[in-house]
Amino acid sequence: MDATEKIPGENGSPPPSSQEAGASSALPKCQHPDPPSLPLLQSIAPSNREGRGNSGIEVSIILPVYNAECWLDECLKSVLEQDFQGSFELSVFNDASTDNSVHIIEHWKVILEDVGIRVVLRGNTSSQPCGVGFAKNQAIHQSSGTYLCFLDSDDVMMPQRIRLQREAAIQHPKSIFTSHGPTVIMPTWFCSREWFCHVGKFDEGGKGTPEDLLFFYEHLRKGGGVYRVDQCLLLYRYHPQAATHSVLEETIWAHRVSFLEERILNDWPCFTIWNAGKQGRKLFRSLSPANQKKVVAFCDVDRNKIAKGFYTYEDSKEIPKPRIPVLHFRDASPPFIICVKLDLTGGQFEENLKLLELKEGMDYYHFN
Repeated sequence: MDATEKIPGENGSPPPSSQEAGASSALPKCQHPDPPSLPLLQSIAPSNREGRGNSGIEVSIILPVYNAECWLDECLKSVLEQDFQGSFELSVFNDASTDNSVHIIEHWKVILEDVGIRVVLRGNTSSQPCGVGFAKNQAIHQSSGTYLCFLDSDDVMMPQRIRLQREAAIQHPKSIFTSHGPTVIMPTWFCSREWFCHVGKFDEGGKGTPEDLLFFYEHLRKGGGVYRVDQCLLLYRYHPQAATHSVLEETIWAHRVSFLEERILNDWPCFTIWNAGKQGRKLFRSLSPANQKKVVAFCDVDRNKIAKGFYTYEDSKEIPKPRIPVLHFRDASPPFIICVKLDLTGGQFEENLKLLELKEGMDYYHFN
């Protein structure tokens, strides 16, 4: 099972079984049954949580909420089922939800606090949400844990998540911790409060702002690392109502290109773009004029592209228009910016890259 397995929503794909999701089965059209009774849920929770709420909080689960009634029962049940034996709390900030989210959270607040898990619930009382970045910052501000464990209201944690990520965090105090799977998926992040404060709060630009990506870039600028716990720690839902859909693809692209130039390309005298197709050409067109001039070639395996010999940048105002050679990858020179998606060629691309005996982070970077 992938660490951040995507759970289909109401997009025509069947929901996972309760065994696959590690929680109750998905519910159609946002209808959820009454939560299980308190005695039943107490039997699910680890038995040694009683009485630990009076000690200092080690971990705060950071949970922003906006109209999440479809998912909250499963999400909050996964908080209850954590096997971490230390003290932790749940810090919830409700960002002007108009559905039944607050009622569900208040119900679970009683259940969680009865087994020793402190719950802090506050919210935005205006008629309009202020955005995910604002909600996360508020949830962090009202929390008190030494470590911050980020969770989205439509996702489900595995029982070992807090325990394993806290163990890793003790060894790597200046890192963000993820699980096996994609690196920058926000709901898998775990870091110390001290490090979060050093990096700075999330961007509060509101809808359409990739606050997680911007925070991650600032984390890297300040010397932060990334440490991956190679176990399944979270089930990540991808559905039509997910907040990620409010961020335009071109917005993400522009931020990524800007950071690539800042951190890598501005220091390279020249480089090759690996992919003479659509994505490689798009990257070239997105670069600053100074970095466009550093591109000495495109490389590819497509015989037709290579046979043409050159890519002509028709939109350029230069006369004559720039013509960049297109070479076979064996004839190209590093360093490379690789614009080829992984795991889509049956391993052929990965094998071609391996043949060149290059070192990632020095001879090439992936931009796919």
